[in-house]
Amino acid sequence: MYNLLKGKRGIISGALDSNSIAWKVAQRCHQEGAQIILTNAPIAMRMGEIKKLAEETGAEIIPADATSMEDLNNLFQGAMDKMGGKIDFVLHSIGMSVNIRKNIPYTESNYDYYLKGADVSALSLHKMLQAAMKLDAMNEWGSVVALTYIAAQRTFPFYTDMADIKALLESIARSFGYHYGKAKKVRVNTVSQSPTKTTAGTGIKGFDDFYNFADELSPLGNASADACAEYCVALFSDLTRMVTMQNLYHDGGYSTTGISQSIMDRFGK
Repeated sequence: MYNLLKGKRGIISGALDSNSIAWKVAQRCHQEGAQIILTNAPIAMRMGEIKKLAEETGAEIIPADATSMEDLNNLFQGAMDKMGGKIDFVLHSIGMSVNIRKNIPYTESNYDYYLKGADVSALSLHKMLQAAMKLDAMNEWGSVVALTYIAAQRTFPFYTDMADIKALLESIARSFGYHYGKAKKVRVNTVSQSPTKTTAGTGIKGFDDFYNFADELSPLGNASADACAEYCVALFSDLTRMVTMQNLYHDGGYSTTGISQSIMDRFGK
């Protein structure tokens, strides 16, 4: 450990179980010396194992519906009250598509479900940043990281409406990142992670086949959830103070590889 976050305070959203990237991020932040608050929607907390993570990391839990400004205001104010000061970093790891859950094809999207997914998965970042900014809840040079996926840039048929929603998420990070940077020098970035065997990820139809394809295409292989947690810690630390409004690929080289020799060999047989 490097004590990269010693003395810092942070909020980690979206830790559902030990397979969650947010779970790994919380563990790594704790190991690097940070004090953290864990948050998730009340219904997700009832389904998950967040209390185990809180015990392991010495964290407080503040339930919050990420679509509710009242809940988010209470989250940031409560976090400052419990930790005794302003926040240095925030992880936005929130994503949900009812259309995907119900196996509804993209061309037949239910728009009520679509709007719900956009509110939960993308607008929640805007709401979170707005709450933090109005409360002046973050220290200068603070860092906000939201998790995204390359389907925001390239077409993946199985990702349906979440592809559009992630594109919105990344745009919010850039747009709000400008204003937060000018006002408070707070950094806002998105991390585009490899396909990862989380509870949410493995629920997508055809995930295992795609996971193996991406692993074979990427020169370094797929990035693990643990490696993603380390990358997030680096972005929360003072070592990346001038990085903001970026979509950063953490995918073993997948995003810039057209074809791999091993995949060509398969077609050449």
